[in-house]
Amino acid sequence: MIMNNFQEELRKLPERPGVYLMHGSDGDVLYVGKAINLKKRVKQYFVKTVNRGPQILKMIREIAWFETITVDNETEALILECNLIKEYKPRYNTLLMDDKAYPYLCLTNEAFPRLRYAHQMKRDGNEYFGPFADAGAAKETSRLLQSLFSLRTCSRKLPETIGKERPCLNYDMHRCPAPCMGYITEEAYRENVEKARRFLKGEHSQVIRELERKMKAAAEIMDFEEAARLRDQIENILALSERQKVTDTGGEDMDILALALSGGEGMAEIYFVRGGRMIGRDHVRLEAGAEEDPAEILSQVLRQFYSGTPFLPKIILTGQEPADKAALEAMLSARSGRKTEIRVPQKGDKKGLLMLAEENAARALKQDIDRVAREEARTVGAQKEITDLLGLEDIHRLEAYDISHISGFATVGSMVVYEDGRPRKNEYRKFRIKFVEGVNDFASLAEVLYRRFTHGLKEKEILREKGLYAQEDSGFVQFPDLILMDGGAGQVSAAEELLREIKIDIPVCGMVKDDRHRTRGLIFRGEEIPIDIHSEAFRLLTRIQDETHRFAIEYHRSLRSKAQVHSILDDIPGIGPRRRRSLMEHFGSIEEIRTADVEALLAAPGMNRPSAETVYAFFHDGEIG
Repeated sequence: MIMNNFQEELRKLPERPGVYLMHGSDGDVLYVGKAINLKKRVKQYFVKTVNRGPQILKMIREIAWFETITVDNETEALILECNLIKEYKPRYNTLLMDDKAYPYLCLTNEAFPRLRYAHQMKRDGNEYFGPFADAGAAKETSRLLQSLFSLRTCSRKLPETIGKERPCLNYDMHRCPAPCMGYITEEAYRENVEKARRFLKGEHSQVIRELERKMKAAAEIMDFEEAARLRDQIENILALSERQKVTDTGGEDMDILALALSGGEGMAEIYFVRGGRMIGRDHVRLEAGAEEDPAEILSQVLRQFYSGTPFLPKIILTGQEPADKAALEAMLSARSGRKTEIRVPQKGDKKGLLMLAEENAARALKQDIDRVAREEARTVGAQKEITDLLGLEDIHRLEAYDISHISGFATVGSMVVYEDGRPRKNEYRKFRIKFVEGVNDFASLAEVLYRRFTHGLKEKEILREKGLYAQEDSGFVQFPDLILMDGGAGQVSAAEELLREIKIDIPVCGMVKDDRHRTRGLIFRGEEIPIDIHSEAFRLLTRIQDETHRFAIEYHRSLRSKAQVHSILDDIPGIGPRRRRSLMEHFGSIEEIRTADVEALLAAPGMNRPSAETVYAFFHDGEIG
């Protein structure tokens, strides 16, 4: 029996290879798949008698329509599927969470080649080595080899520009033989390049033997300086080669890819073996989708991973055969320009390396799952604890408010936003108080809330007139599920009164501090609710309170630094611009002016006694000095 009333569309499907895209009601691509026979494959999704896992059943319920693209063969279908997954990132496909590009080292195809770091491998006639799992390791290797084998690092065009400019500092530091000056022949320079090439191919012992022979020869003719240089070079090569794990794989280039899967989560561990040596490893997080067959998941991972890396080894070792192995090998071989094989080792060193990769993948997955669980506990879990403490439901968005000033000067307000326990810094807002004079935190909070929510109401109205949805946030349009005030009952009461006036029903909660300025509890609906200081809820509230306070203080500090002179001296009645400038030039700071007596103030150019007494009285609450 066909589900979802797709009978007519299914009858029209071609019995040819191709790719199918499942769409949701909003047009999003839910899933991309490939098939040798599109009609048979797509029809399986909508037949009730076929057993399906929960993820596939969930996806099927969301399908609003589907489309297909036909191709000539299965290999073309694989390539197209891979490209479409990369473009749409459908949530029901197994996806690599990290779209990585691995670095390479490149020997340039020039008369005097250079060794340089490359972000990607290109078909440009240069010779590439890698990939390296770590960019830092690749750059360090490049620097060491340039130094060890005296390779130039400049971009001068040689031999055309030989002798036209003086040699660079590397020549003076004995790091480069200055081919730019003709101090070394092209043939001799290429000997150095060949040593670097052989080293990168893993031929460390051969390079060392040659250097040892030259060192002995230099010692025999008593060229001890050259012998010492060669000795240091050998020691540096030995140190560098020690960092690479030797593997007995017959000098082959291969990748070893192992998967660990657990409840919709996954990790892929990749070992890079070049010339028989493991030059690096990496792991990539997976988000398993509707695919439940490990062979199909492995096939998806191989397609996506090797569509993003330009180097394809001759051999890829895996723990099991992927789905569509033959077609997958054909696709990878077409990309690399030579035969690429996918093998499942049964014994020996290759099997041992695969088992090691599988152990590391399982360990990395467990660590990642534990990390995610800890993060969930400190964010979503902590917010759920706050919700339960207050006896509320469906609290996802919190907004917290604070006021900052110094004796009423430049009063500012801050609004920080947390969703599911995580800060939304792009939605933070700051307010400079416009309508409240002097020290009045309650009135200042009321002004901030009034401006924030009336602005939001206006934005909502504009969106409605345009036929847009409220989630198309243009600033203040999204309202919180809970308002947090940095303070106690007074701040909460001021906020609740303001919200009643503008007819907005949002619960308000106060964050109460103890004598040491630490959160001790919550004020909600007239009661103080204690909080366990060891709970995640307490830690989240402390972070929110600290963040709200920090944001307000930073804004206040920025205003103070921009307008310090104006904020104080401009408020002194009868003191004009010339005398303000004279005071600052004479005393150097506001603090010096504040602590000066009348006689000291009189010493500033342009000051008379009435002016000096006015300034003194301003800083001493009307007292006459």
